[in-house]
Amino acid sequence: MFTKELHQQGHIRTFTVSDRRQDGSGWEIRAEEDNRVVKQALYTDWHRVERALSVFNLQIGELEDRGWATR
Repeated sequence: MFTKELHQQGHIRTFTVSDRRQDGSGWEIRAEEDNRVVKQALYTDWHRVERALSVFNLQIGELEDRGWATR
């Protein structure tokens, strides 16, 4: 549904929102640093997903401003 992966000097940051409604659980949001999960949540309320996505977009913008790039 949404995935953004940023790279800088051998480090990777990944931001993901996955649709989990097929199994009835809602949406999973996840942030990883170098394949280590730093944030993970499961939401059933779309408004919470929108807020989490807004936070992800702010973090992505800040990382891009500091030279992180997508591949």
